Amino acid sequence: MQKFKDRWEIQSGWQLLFPFLGLTSLLFSGYLIGKSILKSFGYLQTDTIYNISIIALTIFFASLLLVITLKLFKILETRWVVTYRWELIAIFMVFAITGSTAARISDPIISFIGLNKSTTTGWLYWPVRILLIFPIYQILLLIVGWLFGQFKFFWNFEKKMLSRMGFARFLKD
Repeated sequence: MQKFKDRWEIQSGWQLLFPFLGLTSLLFSGYLIGKSILKSFGYLQTDTIYNISIIALTIFFASLLLVITLKLFKILETRWVVTYRWELIAIFMVFAITGSTAARISDPIISFIGLNKSTTTGWLYWPVRILLIFPIYQILLLIVGWLFGQFKFFWNFEKKMLSRMGFARFLKD
């Protein structure tokens, strides 16, 4: 356990929450991917083969996602300014939660506006949805980043991104 703490630069017990949540998220993602694959092949959830297959696919995809995530950590560790390595896990989780939440929140808002995916042309629906999601995402990124103790990182991230988009004049500190 000490080797794990040293690798992720964990000084306090509460910081173990982030690796635990990260691994739990990877397992859940592996489960969802495996479940959708089995569903596409028409397996019933009551089959014994289904249960064995879902366990095997969950482990396979969670392991694959772990390898990809660790490779991304190595690349981004040099680009992102973080004090401790465990903060990378928190940052990844903030991005995941924010993206999913912004997409979920935009559905009822876009329905309230009166746009429906089945009755509106894609040429109108998707640009409006993306334009709607963008400000929601920016606000959620700061809120969720604050909840995960990474407000400073995400505030700097926002300023950099928005200034590249030409909104630098609105970003006075």
